[in-house]
Amino acid sequence: MSFTELLQEDLNRPHPGFLQDEAAYQLFHTIVQGNCAHRLKSEDGNLMYAQSVDYKGWLWLSKKLTEKDRGQRIEALCGLLGANGLPGIISDPETAEQFSIAYTSRHGLNCEVEMSMEAYACPHVRIVSGVAGESRLAGSHDIRNVAEFLAGFSEDAYGIAVDAESQLPGAERLITAENLYLWMVGEEMVSMANIAQRSPRHARINAVYTPRRHRKKGYASALVGELTRKVLNEGLTPMLYADLSNPHSNGVYRSLGYREQGKITDIRFY
Repeated sequence: MSFTELLQEDLNRPHPGFLQDEAAYQLFHTIVQGNCAHRLKSEDGNLMYAQSVDYKGWLWLSKKLTEKDRGQRIEALCGLLGANGLPGIISDPETAEQFSIAYTSRHGLNCEVEMSMEAYACPHVRIVSGVAGESRLAGSHDIRNVAEFLAGFSEDAYGIAVDAESQLPGAERLITAENLYLWMVGEEMVSMANIAQRSPRHARINAVYTPRRHRKKGYASALVGELTRKVLNEGLTPMLYADLSNPHSNGVYRSLGYREQGKITDIRFY
């Protein structure tokens, strides 16, 4: 099994099988444009792998491959990647498990599932009405509040406690990119959401966060609904990932018109 370099052109005009799964693997566009440790594809395009330096790899395999073909390609990829520099794998549950077994067996490692997600895409949005407040673009004067929200998001989404001061650089980057939106009730910031990246057919929404004291009031639903409409008006399909351990957020996205595009499993090696 031989591999060639995965290029942005391969994602702009992808293999038909990947095009069908693209919403669930939208992060490939982000990784390939960044600081990559690996960007690989099989010559026939039925396997694609992309990994940012120091991060887990993303792996896509065509659903049309036979079980034997899948196994051979995964073994070849495991051999090519080597024992160092791969913290884990992210893919559909079957592929993630198959790759993890092959890779950890080969290199004497262990693994554990860190997160199970559902990918969602929204072809038509249902706008939320009757929610107090309004949305606006985040500005430089919001940096400290955004940093506090990012610290809360880190603890909620990943279980990692960080102080707001450490999130100031990230807050500045998000605000400078001019894709971070806030839901305001009067002068108070009560929710945030970000349009993380636009690719040829999709735009990914992330960093959706509402502090606990402001939850269950519809703020996140209203804000995500507005960002979803904005993306649709640009001619792109909005997509996002939701942690399956949080049924409330999954329910919110479905209520807005988001449809399931496939489960994604995040596995850590150690």
